[in-house]
Amino acid sequence: MEAWPSVLVSTPVHSGLGEVLSYRHPSVLPAGTLVRVPLGARDVLGIVRDCPGTPPAGLDPVSARPISAVLDALPPLSAGWLQLVRFAGQYYQRSMGEVALGSLPPPLRDLDTVQLARRLKRQEKVAAALPDTPGASADVSPTLHPEQSAALAGLLAADRPVLLFGATGSGKTEVYLRAAEAELDARPDAQVLVLVPEINLTPQLEARLRARFDARFGARAVVCLHSGLTPAQRLAGWLAAHTGRARIVLGTRMAVFASLPGLRLIVVDEEHDPSYKSQDGARYSARDLAVYRAKVEGCRVVLGSATPSLESWHAAEQGRYQRLAMPGRIGGGSLPRLRLVDMNHQPKGAALAPPLLQAMSERVARGEQCLVLLNRRGYAPVLACHACGWKSGCPHCSAYRVFHKIDRTLRCHHCGTASRVPRACPDCGNLDIAPVGRGTEQLEEHLAELLVDVRRPDGSPVRVARMDADSTRLKGALEAQLDALHSGEVDVLVGTQMVAKGHDFRRITLVAALNADAALFASDHRAPERLFALLMQAGGRAGRDALHSEASELWVQTWHPAHPLFAHLRTHDFAGFAASELTEREAAGMPPFAHQALLRADARTQEAAQGFLNAAARAAQELPGSEDVTLYPAVPLTIQRVANVERAQLLIEAASRPVLQRFLAAWQPGLLACRSDPAARGLLRFAVDVDPLAL
Repeated sequence: MEAWPSVLVSTPVHSGLGEVLSYRHPSVLPAGTLVRVPLGARDVLGIVRDCPGTPPAGLDPVSARPISAVLDALPPLSAGWLQLVRFAGQYYQRSMGEVALGSLPPPLRDLDTVQLARRLKRQEKVAAALPDTPGASADVSPTLHPEQSAALAGLLAADRPVLLFGATGSGKTEVYLRAAEAELDARPDAQVLVLVPEINLTPQLEARLRARFDARFGARAVVCLHSGLTPAQRLAGWLAAHTGRARIVLGTRMAVFASLPGLRLIVVDEEHDPSYKSQDGARYSARDLAVYRAKVEGCRVVLGSATPSLESWHAAEQGRYQRLAMPGRIGGGSLPRLRLVDMNHQPKGAALAPPLLQAMSERVARGEQCLVLLNRRGYAPVLACHACGWKSGCPHCSAYRVFHKIDRTLRCHHCGTASRVPRACPDCGNLDIAPVGRGTEQLEEHLAELLVDVRRPDGSPVRVARMDADSTRLKGALEAQLDALHSGEVDVLVGTQMVAKGHDFRRITLVAALNADAALFASDHRAPERLFALLMQAGGRAGRDALHSEASELWVQTWHPAHPLFAHLRTHDFAGFAASELTEREAAGMPPFAHQALLRADARTQEAAQGFLNAAARAAQELPGSEDVTLYPAVPLTIQRVANVERAQLLIEAASRPVLQRFLAAWQPGLLACRSDPAARGLLRFAVDVDPLAL
C-alpha cells in the first residue's frame, strides 16, 4: 500500500519550508525510521515523523517526490526520543527537524545504505574483538556509609525527580553507581545516561564506570559522547547506544539527545553548572531536558550537586523535586575552614598575600598539595603603553587581546584573532609596553619564583603546574596533567574554574581563590550564585582524604571581607545562602519567580541590530496577550562587537511559563516579517534564547 511519510529534515524555523515535508513511499514506514530524501538538488538525511496512508491535504500525489532510500539496517528512533525533540523544538523556539537532525552524529547524516551497512559490520568486528568479562579490572565496591545508604534508598523509591544535595566529598558518585547497578540488574536491556558539564570531567568518571561495570557487562558496556571525540568515535558511540550494545552512556550536554531505547536512569552530575545550557543553535538546557525526558520515558532522574541551582532548590522547596541530603563527608572528614584575606591590609600590588604564601610553603614542605584558582587564562588580560595609553584591543571585537607569554602572542578569546607581540607601541613607538593584570600563565611563573627556596620532604624543589583551556588543548594533555597531580608529581596547581568541580584530588589540603570580588557587585543577578558555587566547589577539592581534612583550608583574597556572601560561605551554609537569594529574587520578580527569554540580533551595524529588535517589539504589541508580557528596551550586549558583528538583545519577561511560551509562539511569524523592516537592513541573524543564564 502506498504511503505518504511526513519527514523531518534539518531546516531552520525561519526557512519557510514548514515543520515537516511530505514524500511518497511504496509502503508504510514506522515513525522514527531514518531515510534519505531529496531536498532541492541535494539528498539529505531525514526522520519519519508519521506515515499516513493518504496524501495530506493540499499535496499533489503526482508531484510528490519519492523517498530515496530507507536506512533499515538501524532500528527506528523511539517514540520517547521523538517526543523529546518535539518538546525541545517547541520550547526553545526551533524547528523539530533542526533539533532532531542536529542531535545526530555528523557522519550519520552523510551515509547511504551501503556505507551504513559497512560501518555497522566494521563496528561488530571491533566489538567482537573486545573481551566480554575482563575480571582483572573488577572494582571492589566500597561499603556505603549511613547517609549514602539512606540517599540510595530514597532515590530508588522516589516517584519524582531527585535532587541529591551532597557536600563535596560526601560520596555522591558512589550513590550514582549503586543506582545504576540496581537499574542495570533489574532489566537485561536497561541503559543509564550519565551527564557531566565539561569534557575534562569525563576521564576520571569513565575510569570509575569501567572499573565497576566492565567486569559485569563486558568492555563494550560504557561509551562516551562529547564534542572532544572524533566524528568516527561519536558515530560509534551513538550506534552502540542506539542498538542497545552500550549499557552506560557518559557525556556532556549533547548526550541528553542520545538514542537510548532501554533508558532507565539519568544522572545529571554538578547540575548547577551553566555549561549544561547551550549558547548557540537551539539554546537548550540539558538539565531541564533530562528532567523532561525522564518523565516521557518513565525512568528515574537524579540531579546531584553540593551547590544546586536556585531553580532546582526552589523546585525542591515546592515539592516538585524530592531533596535528599548528604551533608557529611566520607570517613567523617571535615569541610575546609574558610580563611578570608583582607587585601586592604596587604602589600599593594601583591599577587598573593604573605600569610597565604607562608601557608602554601608549609603545606608543600609537608608533602601536601595546593590549588590556586584564578579564573583568567593567559599571561595578562591586556598589554598597554603607559606613555600614550594604547591597549591591545582586538580590531574585530569590543574586547582586549590577551597577552600569552609562552608563544609571545596577543590572542582574542572571543574571535580567535592572534598576532605577534609588537616590539614597540604601535601608536607612539614607545619600547616600554607592559602587561596589565594577571592570568594563569603569569601566576604559574610568579609562584615558581616565590616558592623557589621551598623544598619538598625529599629535598627536591617545588613543582608548579597550570591547568586551563590552553594547557589542555592538545589530545591527551588533560589526562597527563591529571595523572601527574594524582601521582604527586605536582605540588601547586594553578587553574581556572575547570579545576574547581568534580575532580577527586586526594592530596590537596589548601585551596586559594584569587580575584573573586568581581562577581560580588555585578549587574547580573546570577553572579552571586555563580560565585558562591565556584568557591564552595573549589574549596571542596581540599581535604577529600579524611586523614588531612581537619587541616584543610579555603583561602579567599578579597577587598570586601564583610560581604554577606562570605558569612554563609564560612559555615558552608548553602541553605541559608539560597534562602537569602531567593527572598531577594522574589522581591525583585526575578527567576525562578518570573520567566524570561532574550531576543538576540546580530548585524553589520548596531543600528541595524537594534532596529530589528525595535521593529519586533512594535510587532509584539499587536499580539493577543501582549499585556501579560513585559518587553524591555533593546540594548547592546556587554561585549558589543565580536568578529566584526554587532550584537544587541531585548529581554522578554512573564509571570508564568505558559504565558511566555504562548507569546513566543505567536511572535515567531512576526519576527520573520521584521527581517525586511528598513531599520533592520544589515541584519545577519536573530535567535530566541529561552531561560537565559546571562543577561
